[in-house]
Amino acid sequence: MRPDTPAENVDHTAEAARLERTAGLYPEDAEALLLRAAAHLELAGDRPTATKLYDRLLSSPEALDHPHLVRALKASNLWEYGHEAEARAIIDGVRTAAPRDPAPWVIVAEALESHDELEAAHDTFTEAVRLLLTDVPRPPQPTHPLLFGRHRVRRMLGRSHDEWDALADTVHSLPVSLDELHDPKRVWSLGSENPAELEAEILRLRAELGAYREALSRPFPVAMLHWPATELTELLQAYPSLAEEYPSHEEHLASTERALRELAASGTPNLGIVTGTVPSYEAFAASEGSSPGDPTLLPQYATTLAARGRAVAWPPQEGAGCWCGSGLGYGECHGGVA
Repeated sequence: MRPDTPAENVDHTAEAARLERTAGLYPEDAEALLLRAAAHLELAGDRPTATKLYDRLLSSPEALDHPHLVRALKASNLWEYGHEAEARAIIDGVRTAAPRDPAPWVIVAEALESHDELEAAHDTFTEAVRLLLTDVPRPPQPTHPLLFGRHRVRRMLGRSHDEWDALADTVHSLPVSLDELHDPKRVWSLGSENPAELEAEILRLRAELGAYREALSRPFPVAMLHWPATELTELLQAYPSLAEEYPSHEEHLASTERALRELAASGTPNLGIVTGTVPSYEAFAASEGSSPGDPTLLPQYATTLAARGRAVAWPPQEGAGCWCGSGLGYGECHGGVA
């Protein structure tokens, strides 16, 4: 599915089937692909089949990269079609496991919130915030939904602002304040006959929708290909014709960062980086009936890796490690290059 395809024009069942087929071709990416397939099935209303995909992942002999995320998604899905007791048990298990990834916390807390379990949702958001953000100088972007969700639930519960709410205000960047977005009285304005009130509420909803899209939308229309040093050495030894593309590893890294900055300056959104390996590249070339020594194959390989969910966002979040794998922070490495 293209990133610019309108949601109403998507055949979610067909897209789920396509992703399942792709997962069969690329088992190393099955987790990311099957999670996307399950999401399409949920949007299609086929929640039992989505649950089967979550169970398929959880029963896989291969270790999952994000097992708590899969369990959280399964719990949220189960509750939506009547399996409340099982969903609650899984949510309790996720909370007990205390994952360091914010995504499972957000999903289980919002599942509780959507079913009017506001106190439990508040406690879950608070547990996550304390676990992940205590003594953290600046909250990384993936934790922002925790702060925003906690703020929203506290507004519905009528709680006064505390230090975490103040922190949520500092990382909120939209023109409409969190207090306005999370005002419980907004629901009443939707039934107003006053055009000015309705217009103001539409503006708030658009701002909130923009925040969700920014947080949840991760398409990578342009993903640059990165080769670690050992992989690039092996690649050039096997296919010397690519030496013109990669004069040296240092130049490869510098040109990748330079290209990304130029794309960002031109207004290209959602840039990403994919990391190549020689066996994966050779397999891709074979599937295309082409020679790995053909340089025109490289951008196609990068696009395919991105479509398989292998891209990571560029630039890295503040304080994160550099994309090149040097072990330094991005600001100390390629992020600090003029």
